[in-house]
This record gives sequence, C-alpha cells and structure tokens, in this order.
Amino acid sequence: MTERFALAIDLGGTKVEAALVDPEGEVLASSRFRAPTGNQRSSQQLAASVDEVIAKTLGALPSGSVLIGAGVGSAGPVEEAEGWVSPLNLPVWRDYPLRDQVVAALPDVPVTLRMDGLCITLAEHWVGAGRGYDNVMGMIVSTGVGGGLVLHGNTVSGPTGNAGHIGHIEVAGFDDPCPCGGIGCVEAIASGPRTVAWARGQGWTGTTGEELGASYRDGDPIAAAAIERSGRAIGQGIASATSLVDLELVAIGGGFSHVTPDLFDHMRTAVARRKQFAFVTKVKIVPSGLSNDGPLIGAAALIHRAEMVV
Repeated sequence: MTERFALAIDLGGTKVEAALVDPEGEVLASSRFRAPTGNQRSSQQLAASVDEVIAKTLGALPSGSVLIGAGVGSAGPVEEAEGWVSPLNLPVWRDYPLRDQVVAALPDVPVTLRMDGLCITLAEHWVGAGRGYDNVMGMIVSTGVGGGLVLHGNTVSGPTGNAGHIGHIEVAGFDDPCPCGGIGCVEAIASGPRTVAWARGQGWTGTTGEELGASYRDGDPIAAAAIERSGRAIGQGIASATSLVDLELVAIGGGFSHVTPDLFDHMRTAVARRKQFAFVTKVKIVPSGLSNDGPLIGAAALIHRAEMVV
C-alpha cells in the first residue's frame, strides 16, 4: 500500500519545525528538521528558515510514498481566511502571508493554516489525552500560553481563526501588563519567562524555568509562591473558559507545564472554587498525552483529519 504523508509545519517564537506525519499520527523521525526564528531575526531570515525546513522535509519523503497536503500551525494571532500570521513574539511579521509562502514551496498539494493552539487540540483529540472526549481544550504553557477548542467533535476557530486563545483571557486579582495591551492576561502571569521574572522580582536569583523547578523541589518559598501564582492564574482562566463553553477536558503541554506536577494541583484548586457550578468543576485538567511531537501531529491533523476542521 502506498504510504500517505502530510507535511506538518509548526512556527513558534524560537523555532520553526517540519516533519512528515502518517495517517496514524506517527512522525517520521528521519524527516524532522528545525531552524531558528526569534524576535531578533529579520523577516527575510524568518522566511528563509521556513523554506529551509520545508525543503529538507520534502527531501526526506520516502520513495514511492505520496504527499497529500501540508498543515501549518502558527503562533497567533492569525487571519485564517487570508492565511496571514502576526505572532506576538515575532514582531517583524505582521499580517505576513505564511500560507502563500508554503503554497509556493508546495504548489501541488492543499495547504491549511490554523493557530498552533488549535493544532495542539486536534492532536490531543486524535492521539493524546483528549481521546474519547468531544469538548476539549488543548493548551501550551511555555514561552507563551496558547490554546484551542474542539466542541461537539469539531474544531472551533471563529471568523478570524483565533478562538480558544486562552493566553489572553484576563483573570481577576492580577495586574501584570501584557504585550497585547491587556492587564492580567494568563500569558502575562503564567508563561515560563513571566513566572521566572516575577520570582526574580521577589528576590529569587535564578534565570530559567528549569532552575525555578529545582528551587521549588529544594523548598524555596519564592519558587513555591511563583508556581502557585501561575497555577492559580491558569486555573482561573480554565474555569472562565469552561463557564463559557462547557468543557469536559483540558490537556496541557509545553515546557513550563513540566516544572512540577504541583502546578496542576494549583490549577485544579482554582477551578474547585466554583463549587456552586458543577458543570465547571467537572472539567478534567490533565497533562498532555503527547510527546514533543504534539505540535507537528496537530499540524498534520489539519490534513489527515480534515473532516473535523471547520
């Protein structure tokens, strides 16, 4: 039988990655390539990184197999209809025509672009922690905080493609300014870099999320306060989202989500305060069921599970 692959592309604030993914959600390891992005790079350099990973991944397509499409997951905001991206952490790209660039590199296959949080949710629903649930939010807690929605078994992206952007829900009790212009956005409080920055402002002397986790395990009270604060903010955001759309499950991945399992306990505690609303407190908050392949699997799901993408 002829193998059918989707070419998956994941664009974020520090790297762009591409790989071939089969219809079972397996990433072909030999086809996986990455190149740097970052807020210090020019638009031309970012575009060159995208072209580089596409060319290398396409060159790894096994002989006799078929490329059936390309899925692109991008940090947001996005403009779904036009295929434009304006990643908050890549300021030189505003209304950048990323889909057109990918189409030019792959003119013979369909190309679908969505926000990366939506792709993550598709991946969790397909082969991750969201299997068996039809009302799911996937989240990434890392350099930023992103998310996406599957409701009644279909993706929900909204008129522009940015539905589910939970990182920019404002939560009560916080006054942290956000680059988006908001005050007290989940991302401004609970992303890895923002949690580290808050801890440093309280006198902690480390510099990374990994170091913060180590300090937490050593019993450092500032690290404990920082992680509780971030978990509480994420939990308040999840409770608000569940109040709005009646979620069954939230699956959370990303580098900072691994800082300590106690981060999840703080989220659950924040949700449990809505004790008069059983439809809110029922929501399950679980770690991602995926490896670091999740963003690529989700981008590929735009092709392999196209029937869900509305």
